[in-house]
Amino acid sequence: MDRRTRFAAALLALAVLGGCAQGLGGGAYTRDEARREQNVRMGIVESVRPVQIEGTRSGVGPAAGAIVGGIAGSTVGGGRGSTAAAVLGGVAGGVAGQAIEQGATRRTGVEITVKLDSGALVAIVQEADETFRPGERVRILSDGRTSRVTH
Repeated sequence: MDRRTRFAAALLALAVLGGCAQGLGGGAYTRDEARREQNVRMGIVESVRPVQIEGTRSGVGPAAGAIVGGIAGSTVGGGRGSTAAAVLGGVAGGVAGQAIEQGATRRTGVEITVKLDSGALVAIVQEADETFRPGERVRILSDGRTSRVTH
């Protein structure tokens, strides 16, 4: 496999992985969450701290990496050597694909601690798609499974 083909295969794998990422911010909704009633609670931001939201492990990264690695490995040597290189390339590609998937889908997030009007204190982690500051009045939207903080 020539250099251009390997590069194109790697770009294709990254494009597939990028499509796997889901928004985890206050303004991102899944199709299932649309048109669903939510409870709204009001409160004041007590604190905000940066966090990392780990990447996904869907299996797409290792699969894509194994395919690319196996194809690349199969071009090395001939006969049994080619088969062994394809297997080793597939394993190495799978490991690399998993690392690439996790890195490509990792997000910067915030942990927002809010003192509700009821006096309760809650903390919610979400993607950093809005800026929150201590002392700001915010809304917490909850549907029973997920919660989000918005202005």
